[in-house]
Amino acid sequence: MNEQLIEQITKMVVEKLQMSNVNTNSQDKNQEQPMINLYQNEPVNSIAEAKVTSTPVGEVKFYQSNEAPKKLEEKTPVSKKTVSLNDEKKESYLAELRKKTPSRIAVGRAGSRPKTNTWLQFRFDHAAAVDAVYGEVPQEILDRLNFFQVHTRVQDKEEYIRRPDLGRRLSDESKKMVLEKCKRSPKVQIVASNGLSAKALEENLEDVYLSLEQSLKNLNIDLGTTFYVDKGRVALMDEIGELLQPDVVIILIGERPGLLSAESLSAYICYKPRVGTIEADRMVVSNIHKGGIPAVEAGAYLGTLIQKILKYEASGVSLVKKEG
Repeated sequence: MNEQLIEQITKMVVEKLQMSNVNTNSQDKNQEQPMINLYQNEPVNSIAEAKVTSTPVGEVKFYQSNEAPKKLEEKTPVSKKTVSLNDEKKESYLAELRKKTPSRIAVGRAGSRPKTNTWLQFRFDHAAAVDAVYGEVPQEILDRLNFFQVHTRVQDKEEYIRRPDLGRRLSDESKKMVLEKCKRSPKVQIVASNGLSAKALEENLEDVYLSLEQSLKNLNIDLGTTFYVDKGRVALMDEIGELLQPDVVIILIGERPGLLSAESLSAYICYKPRVGTIEADRMVVSNIHKGGIPAVEAGAYLGTLIQKILKYEASGVSLVKKEG
């Protein structure tokens, strides 16, 4: 490129830049900065603020409401006398409920926890339930009632709890003993077993059995040889029915204990039970203990119930249908 041309262009650019700087300096000089006087309320040469007047858009109309303003409800102070009266009524009502049920109701609490007496009673009842399951029936009771003892295929309590099927079958030695000592083909065969509560038999077996025996004698019903089965289940009556061929088998067995009662006895009855008998053909009278059906009363009732079963030759649902 021509050097003279480059020099001319450069000069022109420099001149333009100088002219632009001169213009900006002159403009800055013309604009005077406002001076602030520290002894005056307003600055000298200050720029006055423009007042903006806003005009509303549209019209705003207000309407009167017919509803009167709601007044805050004034709470009347509750006196201590009324509170105490309400507490007394509530306590008397809860006391009536407690009389009607042995359940743990309205026992109160201490913060988020049960009261000490309630908790200790719960622990006591739980321990009683465990003792009922793992306990044994005193031999003296069996001796007084003249019961001989046989066993199921269960070896110990742990196996009894885990294997209900083994509790429904007699051991081979027990089968032989039953066939040797028991009367064949009686009208009624009574069997006793600890089941899940030895305490139930300890407390109720003697009274229930003696009352039932007397009731059957009064009704002229033939009774077989009663015996005791250790660790038996309800369906054990099916095998006993096949071995001895009675018309009715009744088993007095300890029920599963709860936290209200660990001594509840039940009586399961079946007409001519055999292996494979369905549960609908069985009958049960449960809750036999001092807090439920009295033992002596239960024994007398069982006698009349057996008489009805022999009359209709049926039990369970079949008996209900025949009674119709």
